[in-house]
Amino acid sequence: MNATTLLETRELSIRFGGHVAVDAVSCAFSPGTLTAIVGPNGAGTTTYFNLISGQLRPTAGRVLFGGADITRVPASARARQGLGRAFQLTNLFPHLTVQENVRLAVQSRRGAGLDLFRTWTSHTELIAEAEEVLAQVALGERRELAAGLLAHGDQRKLEVAILLALRPAAFMFDEPTAGMSVDEVPVILDLIHEIKARRDKTILLVEHKMDVVRSLADRIIVLHNGRLVAEGDPATVIASPVVQEAYLGAVNV
Repeated sequence: MNATTLLETRELSIRFGGHVAVDAVSCAFSPGTLTAIVGPNGAGTTTYFNLISGQLRPTAGRVLFGGADITRVPASARARQGLGRAFQLTNLFPHLTVQENVRLAVQSRRGAGLDLFRTWTSHTELIAEAEEVLAQVALGERRELAAGLLAHGDQRKLEVAILLALRPAAFMFDEPTAGMSVDEVPVILDLIHEIKARRDKTILLVEHKMDVVRSLADRIIVLHNGRLVAEGDPATVIASPVVQEAYLGAVNV
């Protein structure tokens, strides 16, 4: 692994019966860069994402994080090691308030344990940090609302807030603007821009909206039929005839 590489996959593959969903993908991701993973429907982008974050176990190949082999490490342990993923099916405690969800993430990161029975007032510092994060995602006014009662767009913002509170070394965003209204999208995109601007985090993004990819990505990798078929800077990859004709036909370019 290169000294500047935080996250890497080597010949990563997964087979479902006779179908190879991800086929020997080798790719490295470095701090300070945002890599967009794109491809038409069925290309294997989400499956590849799931292999990296630990939701799926590969048939072959390896995942390395910080130089360590985490191929057999479960998703929860990967998160504790600093590999953070937003927008899974749900990472929320629906019956706890918005503020409590973020407070528990702060508490977990600080190693204070997840004691749900202690009063809020005994966690002044935790509450203060949770409030700062909620302000970043424009959810401060909904702090006392149960997470399960939030609109879909606000639940996505809360998932980002939880991820921010955990302060991972690598951020993984899976279609972060899906299901959001036009008014809500800028909040999430601005947050990703801010994380990227710090130049100390590794960011992976699965996204089908090419305007979002253009605005955020330093680099694009393209999957097709589970294989890595192109990579490079956005202008070069998007302009490539083979990518335009064969691999991005299913998305709005």
